[in-house]
Amino acid sequence: MNDLERRFASRVFNLSTMKQRLPKDTYEEMLRCIHDGQRLDLQVANIVANAMKDWAIEQGATHFTHWFQPMTGITAEKHDSFISPSGAGGILMEFSGRELVRGESDASSFPSGGLRSTFEARGYTAWDPTSYAFIKDEVLYIPTAFCSYGGEALDMKTPLLRSMEAVNRQAARVLKLFGHGDVRPITTMGPEQEYFLIDEAVMNQREDLLLTGRTLFGCRPPKGQELDDHYYGVINSRVQGFMKELNEALWELGILAKTEHNEVAPAQHELAPIFTTTNISADHNQLTMELMQKVARRHGMVCLLHEKPFAGVNGSGKHNNWSIATDTGVNLLDPGTTPFENAQFLLFLSAVIKAVDEYQDLLRISVASAGNDHRLGANEAPPAVVSMFLGDELTEILEAIETDTPYGGRDEEQIKIGVHVLPRIPKDSTDRNRTSPFAFTGNKFEFRMPGSSLSIAKPNIVINTAVAESLRQFADELEGAEDFTQALHDLIQRTIRRHKRILFNGNGYDAGWLDEARRRGLSNLPTTPDALAHLLDEKNVQLFERHRVFSATEMRSRYEILLSNYVKVNHIEAQTMMDMVNRDILPAVSAFSAKLCRSAIRKSRVAGVACGYEKARGRELSRLTDEIYALVNNLGEAMSRADTVDDSLERAMAYKNDVVTTMDALRDCVDRAEAMTDKAAWPLPSYTDILFSVK
Repeated sequence: MNDLERRFASRVFNLSTMKQRLPKDTYEEMLRCIHDGQRLDLQVANIVANAMKDWAIEQGATHFTHWFQPMTGITAEKHDSFISPSGAGGILMEFSGRELVRGESDASSFPSGGLRSTFEARGYTAWDPTSYAFIKDEVLYIPTAFCSYGGEALDMKTPLLRSMEAVNRQAARVLKLFGHGDVRPITTMGPEQEYFLIDEAVMNQREDLLLTGRTLFGCRPPKGQELDDHYYGVINSRVQGFMKELNEALWELGILAKTEHNEVAPAQHELAPIFTTTNISADHNQLTMELMQKVARRHGMVCLLHEKPFAGVNGSGKHNNWSIATDTGVNLLDPGTTPFENAQFLLFLSAVIKAVDEYQDLLRISVASAGNDHRLGANEAPPAVVSMFLGDELTEILEAIETDTPYGGRDEEQIKIGVHVLPRIPKDSTDRNRTSPFAFTGNKFEFRMPGSSLSIAKPNIVINTAVAESLRQFADELEGAEDFTQALHDLIQRTIRRHKRILFNGNGYDAGWLDEARRRGLSNLPTTPDALAHLLDEKNVQLFERHRVFSATEMRSRYEILLSNYVKVNHIEAQTMMDMVNRDILPAVSAFSAKLCRSAIRKSRVAGVACGYEKARGRELSRLTDEIYALVNNLGEAMSRADTVDDSLERAMAYKNDVVTTMDALRDCVDRAEAMTDKAAWPLPSYTDILFSVK
């Protein structure tokens, strides 16, 4: 891309563009709206809308859309053109403030968890001026919230904005105690996005990939990720072409795509952006996932965002790097050079520790999905038990505070590489722990549990709200303290003592960790139904209601949606398995075993000709054929039983305990059959065909 600085964010109606195109007083009104949350009156909105329309038309746009994020986890849009009849047989290009600020959409066909019925169709989209409008595919996209006729949130953006306001409000109270009453706290986030790229022609031969995004069958290839040769390896030229086009598309939309590399598994890659405000970062991640899939198709590839598209190799996550800062650029989670003396940092650190410990169930729920259940606890994904990693230095500091013992501090250590020509590298105060679900990484926390396809709004809603609650309690206590310094010390010390059980710097994959976590009283919620069973616990409902992030009604709706989605995903996967087995796999295995049997019969008629392979393999495949046939029938029966259960949670549990376990058994049999069947006779591309298809 030539002239990158000029073209960066050239498709975005951001503050720079507004300053050029809006009257000064209107621009200042927009600043107050964006930074202070003030409402725009209709007259000002009309001026903004007209300027936005003129800019969009100059960029080639003919339509606009209110772009929103319903509870499907992806985005939604309805396009309207700018044209209006002129009255003389012609047209005018118009866009009013009313059209900018509010739109209307059918709310009955999106997941609502009972908030909307088919006959209650009205829903509204409301402009979010804190996330800039942009142009994509000749359409002006206006980021919006989405709510029902009754005002209930039907989307991901509305509760995220509410949670940001909650944590910002409580953080401001705490900062005021430290003499910073003139700053505005903001939460920031940068999601690292993992994904797979496979050849489109291979993808089209796999019904499971087409319908579910993952392989429901497939035995492991002779070579996978064992040699670690793909990780950070030379990027394939075809993949490099994809990354180049993707970067250019993202940069024009103002998305700060920064890092790209090969991930651990064959065909797996990662993209990481620079941090930005949580709301904008969530919008940008949705755009990134959409563009990844569109650009991949233009290069003859398919981008897989499923959490576990291939069994036995690394799954894909979306590492949620969360921090809290001020509008003056001060990171409140930066320990500085002397973290032991940084009381403000230690208080905010304590708030996060307390939040993670008290709402570990909500953090697990925020990443719960049928896809992520296959990933957590395997191949570099953290386990389902939530814990926090702080590293040695911070752990020692907290232990010193807890026990009221002096902390001697650490001199800066140098890493001695042993080669004189190379410089000595200053050693970081913490190592990295890839098995930790919630790890401190220098000046932020990396929440590693989210799956690759997840809307990043979900975990950030929980983190923001839980931290807001910790800060609220801290501010309530400290604002009335006679001796602030002593009260601060006592509060940090008490928080550490009460919540240190959540701190774990060890190996999350160690078999003994689950026993240790149980002894500590930490929750272990291995599957989505196990986790969702706690969403409506009284403490969780009270948390969200207290900070006005969710009402009890909105929480109930999300509970029903998440359970329904778990059932539907597994239902589709089970149906797909049955279809593939009955129409492709059973006929192929049966035909090949019959071929072996015929060969054995012919060979046995010739004196001295051995036919042990044909007999043994034919016998084993015939046995597996019957076993597969029985299991596919069992799967259909298990689905029928589960679908008759009325209660949402009980139905999800029935799918987990009966349907999913039968699916696992069926897959095991089919994969064993694949390993013994002539490649030419097997009806599906193998893992080798798929994982090494992009050349």
